Amino acid sequence: MMIMTWIIEILLGIAGGIAVGSGVIAFILVLDIVPRLAQVTLSYNKVHWYEGALIVGSLFGTVSDFWNWKGSFNPLVGLIIGLFFGVFVGLLAAALTEVLNVLPIIAKRLHMKNYLVGLLMAMIVGKVAGSLFEWYVYRR
Repeated sequence: MMIMTWIIEILLGIAGGIAVGSGVIAFILVLDIVPRLAQVTLSYNKVHWYEGALIVGSLFGTVSDFWNWKGSFNPLVGLIIGLFFGVFVGLLAAALTEVLNVLPIIAKRLHMKNYLVGLLMAMIVGKVAGSLFEWYVYRR
């Protein structure tokens, strides 16, 4: 009976992983992140590197989370890793914003077309301030 429970748990875990992974990959494909990144950086010949980096990063993140890896790094290494995470999240947010054309719609509806740069800067400053508040005040 115990072996049957393990088999069911393994199958459910694999099925859930495939479902979530497929959803994330579909999201990245719909946003056209890789082709857009190649277009913006003028590096069409490096598209396979971008795709490989996405796959390796996904696998590494999954394995490190699944096996609960911990690491104590030099603060400089932590800064570099945090920078890479921030770049990825920024690219994802920018791609989502670009696909949905959120900012022009908001600016038009709020009659702020002349203040679009200010609106964007307010969003960036708000996001940074909220993150810093969570990291240094809320979590203590």
